[in-house]
Amino acid sequence: MTQSLVLGSSSPRRQAILQQVKQPFTIRKPDVDESIITTPNPTEKVTQLATLKGHHIPIHYDHEVILSADTVVAFGDHIFEKPKTKADAYHMMTQLSGETHSVYTGVMLRTASQEDVLVERTDVTFWPLNDDEIEWYIETDDPYDKAGAYGIQSIGARFVKEIHGDYYNVMGLPISRVIRQIQTLTSNN
Repeated sequence: MTQSLVLGSSSPRRQAILQQVKQPFTIRKPDVDESIITTPNPTEKVTQLATLKGHHIPIHYDHEVILSADTVVAFGDHIFEKPKTKADAYHMMTQLSGETHSVYTGVMLRTASQEDVLVERTDVTFWPLNDDEIEWYIETDDPYDKAGAYGIQSIGARFVKEIHGDYYNVMGLPISRVIRQIQTLTSNN
């Protein structure tokens, strides 16, 4: 029987990435309280959040593969999640201006008999930004549903000087690594 992928997320970016690579999937969103994960370590945070989400998505059929994920931006000793206010977005963008930060995505893949968690890290360097650029940007809708207050696939692309690592990881799903891991996981069933 063919494996069925269940995306445990309502993220439009993760959906678009899976559609781009012609990976069929259905959506089953977990209902979890993410605030219970409080570790300041970005690798641990995305691992724990992806695992929490993955364990809260029921497997209805033996041939299903659950995919859950979480992404954070880390700079210095701080994790930047989604900004709640313009002041949050402004603070994040001024901190990232002219600097290199890291984007971490944790992914949990789970079948009826196995589970695996992977973490991908990509380093992103921003151009130096002036106040006018930041003020203009935080008046758009772009920063407020994205970790670190920017989307590399949208308006935020104008700030990115360079990246080292997986571009799709910055969008929220390191797709080539995930597809290969799904293939490995399902070949063992």
